[in-house]
Amino acid sequence: MTPYEKITDRLLDLMEQGTVPWRKPWASGQERPKNLSSNHEYRGANFWLLLSSPYASPYWVTFKQAKELGGHIKKGEKAWPIVFWTRFTPKDDEAKVSSTEPKSSRTIPIMRSYSVFNLQQCEGINPPSPQSPALEFQPIKNAETVGKGMPNRPHINDNSTMACYKPSTDEVCMPPRHSFQQEAEYYSTLFHELTHSTGHRDRLNRKGITEKTVKFGSQTYSKEELVAEIGASLLCGKSGIQQGTLANSAAYLNGWMSRLRNDKKLFIIAAAQAEKAADYILGQNSSEERD
Repeated sequence: MTPYEKITDRLLDLMEQGTVPWRKPWASGQERPKNLSSNHEYRGANFWLLLSSPYASPYWVTFKQAKELGGHIKKGEKAWPIVFWTRFTPKDDEAKVSSTEPKSSRTIPIMRSYSVFNLQQCEGINPPSPQSPALEFQPIKNAETVGKGMPNRPHINDNSTMACYKPSTDEVCMPPRHSFQQEAEYYSTLFHELTHSTGHRDRLNRKGITEKTVKFGSQTYSKEELVAEIGASLLCGKSGIQQGTLANSAAYLNGWMSRLRNDKKLFIIAAAQAEKAADYILGQNSSEERD
């Protein structure tokens, strides 16, 4: 498997689990992903790949570095592939090229991959002191009312390392409130996952949630993501926080533009289902008159 395939497979795996790597409004330790030994900050594809991990620590190490730091990788933990570029000169070319020719003209860039582990996957390594304190979360009254007032609300795990809805256990997982960069983004993310939860068979019984065979990138998956984000936007509007979240919602929805362009009915159908989901969360019948 090539380095390209390893990275692509990892990103697709994250997406299939409900984690979109570039949509993460909560902070991971308030720092960029970096190597613990060198303190080097990861860049390019590695930055986005590691940022999408479910871990709160920004620090990463190789297997060898973990041992050098006096620790070890926890049993059963899986590595995260990242990439780097190196150059080499083919042996056949060395004999053909004049010794006076610049070496750079004879080398070929090659992508290599290697594996790293998050500090939370390790034991015996003391984490560095945080560079900034946790954010002080200030609840938004109207948004709190909407979130807590949902009828037949699923269980909410407020101490997760990622945001997602798990249909199998009917559970919404959310990172701690103080880890979000803005209070409004916490509620927007919560509303997104609560909208997903309305698809449960005991609520609105929506195909995007009830069908176990739904694959990332499929028509059904795309529509369900649109339903969740539109539903979240509607609930943010109801809570009076849409101005602080609309830009992120628009950027997220932009990722589905190619699908929307190919299916003119998709947005209309998704919007109608999102409205039903928002009504459910608000405890309204879809036929009731709205504000």
